[in-house]
Amino acid sequence: MSSSSAIKSGIFGYTANGLPIPVYNFGSRGPGVLIVGGVHGNEPEGIACAHGLLNLFAKSFPYVLRLDLVPILNLDGALKGERRNGNGVDLNRNLPTNDWTAKFDQEKYFPGVSANSEPESQAVVNYLKINKITFIVSLHSWYPLLNINGACQDEAEVIKKITHYEIKESIGYPTPGCLGTYAGLERDIPTLTYEIERGLGTKEILSTHCKAIVESLKVCERRGR
Repeated sequence: MSSSSAIKSGIFGYTANGLPIPVYNFGSRGPGVLIVGGVHGNEPEGIACAHGLLNLFAKSFPYVLRLDLVPILNLDGALKGERRNGNGVDLNRNLPTNDWTAKFDQEKYFPGVSANSEPESQAVVNYLKINKITFIVSLHSWYPLLNINGACQDEAEVIKKITHYEIKESIGYPTPGCLGTYAGLERDIPTLTYEIERGLGTKEILSTHCKAIVESLKVCERRGR
């Protein structure tokens, strides 16, 4: 197993305001992994964790994995510190799931005029069509929680040992059009929605949560052997 890191970069897609969304690629063989931060632009904890992972992997990537890392999917929202994208759409309610609905009870959950209407969502959909992915980590921040959709219990258990976060198959309220449903439940791509404690400091995010994800990747790597 090599400890070298050959980092590549590209464009994952474009935002509603036309900004390119960077993606960083590591590894060339093994199970495919996608890590996404910044689906909601007002959740900087997940973005900080994604950038911490980018820094670690740029120095060393000792895994037999094909890993793509999108530090900030919702660049438009992140630049303004807003949950929704440049069109005012909650990207985690916009994916074309079987349960997608135009109904919403709060403005922050606006799902868009139609399923998959947003370019950021289209980028995710296109990526999953083209690439064979076996594990997705979506980095958010809210109440400490590991929300699993699909067969990623083993990866979640490793993270739980380090973070003491609770593992749940439901986040506790309806989330039509979300990534966990689209990928984890409807396409059999195990998806972990990682809710980092809101307001947690960067130092702890880097020391605890980046470490936890790194350990979970070792589990994912073993699955591919």
